[in-house]
Amino acid sequence: MKPIYSTVKQILILFTILLFTHCTNTSNENKKEEMPNENNQEQIDENSIFDGKTLDGWKITQFGPQGPVYVSNGKIVLDFGDGCTGITSTRDIPTMNYEITLDAQRASGNDFFCGMTFPINDSFCSLIVGGWGGSVVGLSNINEESAANNETRAVKDFENSTWYTIKLRVTPDKIEAWIDNEKMVDYAYQEGELSIRNDVNLSKPLGICSWKTVAELRNIRLEELEVQ
Repeated sequence: MKPIYSTVKQILILFTILLFTHCTNTSNENKKEEMPNENNQEQIDENSIFDGKTLDGWKITQFGPQGPVYVSNGKIVLDFGDGCTGITSTRDIPTMNYEITLDAQRASGNDFFCGMTFPINDSFCSLIVGGWGGSVVGLSNINEESAANNETRAVKDFENSTWYTIKLRVTPDKIEAWIDNEKMVDYAYQEGELSIRNDVNLSKPLGICSWKTVAELRNIRLEELEVQ
């Protein structure tokens, strides 16, 4: 009887080990399935102005030579065109005390992948990211000078197929911009200095475009700031 008892005990122990291993693996699989990926809607909140699924709240900017614009896998794709390709907001946009953030990447090409036109009181200006051959960052225009030629010009290397988080802040004192937490623009503007290039007139009041470059955008948010 002792050998039989020992055999049954060993079988029970083995069964318990197998059952525990199966439960652990199942639990881990469930955890993997529940983990959000970078394009899931967990990043959509009350300040989002892109729902991750449609162009609701936006229209395709009719520049003329623009490329296709569409939503794919939680991203807005601005495909290659013969000039600017972009989107323009159809929402009411504040003209002061606000922040806009988004993730943008240059999928292919070698020019700006985020040309963001925005309002400042009764004026407009554009933040250019990756222009003039792929590396210039700055405001267009300051005293009718483009970002390549005015005091806001900065240079940064951008890699294709790499996401960059861009933040723009507009307050009564200055225009500020960051890329991946690195401050790129800190400009105390004066009345009458700001304008936009004719190329992006159709981007008013708020628009984002690229120039002969395939760009991808996601997680676009606009937050009104408390007046100090």
